[in-house]
Amino acid sequence: MGESLVQRLALEGFDPVWWRDGNSVFAERKVRLSDLGLMICDIRLPDIDGEEVFRRATSTADAPPFLFITAHADIDQAIRLMRAGAGDFVTKPFAMDDFLTRISAVLRSPPARHEASLGVSKQMRAIEDLLRRAAETPLPVLIAGETGVGKEVAARFLHAVSSRANAPFMAVNCAAIPADLLESEIFGHERGAFTGAATRHVGFAERAKAGILFLDEIGDLPMSLQGKLLRLLEDGSFLRVGGEMPVPFRARIVAASNRDLPASVKQGMFREDLLFRLNAIAIEIPALRHRPEDIPWLIDFLFPVQQAEARGIRGISTFAEEEALNHSWPGNVRELRNRLFRATALSQNEMIMPADMFPERNEVPFADDFFPTLAEVRDAAERRQIERALGATDRQIEKSARMLGISRTTLWEKMRRLGVEGD
Repeated sequence: MGESLVQRLALEGFDPVWWRDGNSVFAERKVRLSDLGLMICDIRLPDIDGEEVFRRATSTADAPPFLFITAHADIDQAIRLMRAGAGDFVTKPFAMDDFLTRISAVLRSPPARHEASLGVSKQMRAIEDLLRRAAETPLPVLIAGETGVGKEVAARFLHAVSSRANAPFMAVNCAAIPADLLESEIFGHERGAFTGAATRHVGFAERAKAGILFLDEIGDLPMSLQGKLLRLLEDGSFLRVGGEMPVPFRARIVAASNRDLPASVKQGMFREDLLFRLNAIAIEIPALRHRPEDIPWLIDFLFPVQQAEARGIRGISTFAEEEALNHSWPGNVRELRNRLFRATALSQNEMIMPADMFPERNEVPFADDFFPTLAEVRDAAERRQIERALGATDRQIEKSARMLGISRTTLWEKMRRLGVEGD
């Protein structure tokens, strides 16, 4: 039955994955359950039963809906699974048309595909999809990641795709404002609250109105202010410094940190209760070195076209792009942007070369001894494109081969010749 179902589903335009026993579902590393639109599962399996598969699968994030196949003797168990959250069940034997109708009713719709705004890698596409889904909720968002990965960019994207887009986006860098001024800057102060307070000052929390209050480097917020921020989240209001009347807070809080906040909690530097409130929706942006397929896209996106045209620069050479793909990018996207702008400002070539982007390496890429042959250039381009396809498919050979327009065997041969690792 499994083989016939796989064949029919393929004919219907699906991309089925067939596991012959329950444990294989969780041993497989090439396919993530969160990427599946539906799990069709027999209740009786050779090793563990379908109920155990359902229990283990639904303990993971974003598990797919389940459609169970059952015999008459297992109907009570199937009903119990429906009450536990399964999508539907069919009883053997069944008509294929009815089976396909049940699939259509339960199948999870794929996320709408938009033009990439944060990146083309699978990780950034998933983050963008999560931000779109979270856009209309009032829950706080905590964005984590290394310096320069684009945490504020992600926060501004969340603001732009939400119904708050026309309301203010107020960004506060908690590490850049002196601690003794930070409370007044965030919450404002009343006239006469302290020496020099000649007039009332409206803080960022009040100026955000119904928009977003973005608290960058929240890990640097003094403990004395963490309690006041927690009170704001719980009560939906705050007091200006020196004030007695609560001020309603209507904005949404989005916080960001490059620190390990759970570790800061253990060290007594960050309140655990505040962390629980802030990370209602937690997002971690991976470092650029962990998503190399975003590098060419970012180069095109960030390249200063007007500056380049003014200096007669036509673009970026494939050699420079190759060097960018091999670079570890400790400063992440911010470093990439800065290198592009510096190279465009200082390059004496019509095309940006590796030495323009990475002058600290003091290489002479076009000396006779180093000039690459056409075969070397072709191999480098093929290696780069194969790596991109493998990255986009979680290194699934068959899907990568289809993306590249070649056979599975040809892809394996190219990977062996070019030194590209498989799984």
